[in-house]
Amino acid sequence: MKNADLAFLSLADLSRLLAARKTSSREIVDMFLARIAAIDGRLHAYIDVYDDEARALAKAADLERDAGVVRGPLHGLPIALKDLLHFAPHPTTAGSKSWLGRKSDSTASVVARLIAAGMIPLGKTHMVEFAFGGWGRNEPMGAPWNPWDLAIHRVAGGSSSGSAVAVAAGLAPVAIGSDTGGSIRIPAALCGLTGLKPTYGIVSLAGVVPLATTLDSVGPLARTAEDAALVMAGIAGPDPADPATLTATLVDFGAAIERPADIKGTRVTALAFEQLPANIDVDVLAAYAATMQLLRDLGAHVEEESFAFDLEDVMLRNGRIIAAEAYAVHRAYIEDAALEIDPGVRQRTLAGKSVSAAEYLDELAHRRRAAARFASWMIGRDALLTPTLPITAVPVVDVDESTTPLATFTRAANYLGACALSLPVGLSRAGLPIGMQLMGSAFADATLIRIGLAIQRETSWHLRTPQIPVP
Repeated sequence: MKNADLAFLSLADLSRLLAARKTSSREIVDMFLARIAAIDGRLHAYIDVYDDEARALAKAADLERDAGVVRGPLHGLPIALKDLLHFAPHPTTAGSKSWLGRKSDSTASVVARLIAAGMIPLGKTHMVEFAFGGWGRNEPMGAPWNPWDLAIHRVAGGSSSGSAVAVAAGLAPVAIGSDTGGSIRIPAALCGLTGLKPTYGIVSLAGVVPLATTLDSVGPLARTAEDAALVMAGIAGPDPADPATLTATLVDFGAAIERPADIKGTRVTALAFEQLPANIDVDVLAAYAATMQLLRDLGAHVEEESFAFDLEDVMLRNGRIIAAEAYAVHRAYIEDAALEIDPGVRQRTLAGKSVSAAEYLDELAHRRRAAARFASWMIGRDALLTPTLPITAVPVVDVDESTTPLATFTRAANYLGACALSLPVGLSRAGLPIGMQLMGSAFADATLIRIGLAIQRETSWHLRTPQIPVP
């Protein structure tokens, strides 16, 4: 099989090829490393690549498979890691130039579980500094290039920008990102991928550089809903190092992809058109209407209805908590003018300094009440459908860091204790990806996967790839 064909196969398809002995882990890893070497100088997805280590792990995986030892569907498959996941003894920068050279002395639980499942880390991916930003810009370290337009440097979305570019450009079959207000779903939508923000507590945050500990989550950026579920099955579950996982409801991601993707009778509420922002792109609007119709054609009960929350208010409140908690994490150095820190990130973090203890506690209490109201509102509903973003990828030079249009629909999931899945559903007239978001109640992650599978069974948007010449 040609390398270009392997590069854009789903994780599940690569797993099936390995099982059928039609390829090897070494062949797959060598192909991705060759593509990274050839084109990532332009795309800037990776900050660190583990060439020798990845090849050694691939060789070991092939030897295990030859001996009849197969750890599961992820065994022998490569993955890219967002550079806020500690992985000893490799450096972890959290996207900060001021952290260059810092080596991890521990490994995040997520990374340990991926390796235990037989996955092969290809390297660490670029990100917005300290994960605090949705555009994908990083002034000191550089912004990854959205591969859907090689003529104009467009945003890839943040903060998991490099992870999204790596998968979209065929530099990894899947990647890990983090999401505090949309940082998995935003880049997934802008880069034509499937991205899952799992329910808080499903995936351990132990060993992950925090942004806002009450809102953070870790999940996959993948080609398909099936791939996202495969990775989630490998990383989800209780972890003594993260108390939140010990009380979380278990979600069976394996069962979600084993059963037929039949969503007849599924109850989907579509956000009322009058609640969509005035600046929504006409192509996004058309894709939203088409997705509603597709769900109806698949047998789902889709009702357009006003959401019981003010999305603007939710977005601002979520942002206030992020700022307060980010300042607590980075307060020792964020004001040090000698450190080369992204101006937008510094400004957003310093905004948390002005949030008093009383105001912070009031915001947490308001969030708890809002999450309870959301849980009640979702009774009798399986998912809320919204666009993931109101716009498509804009040129990096046009970004106004003081604005947050990309967070219009995404922050609600983090704030309300929900899970959310972004799916590619179209291309704009300019050829840029469009994503739609399904939001579910806490621990309804498998339901969202099931709906995503049904949509991707009937559409081919997840199969579309950018045209990238390889030297």
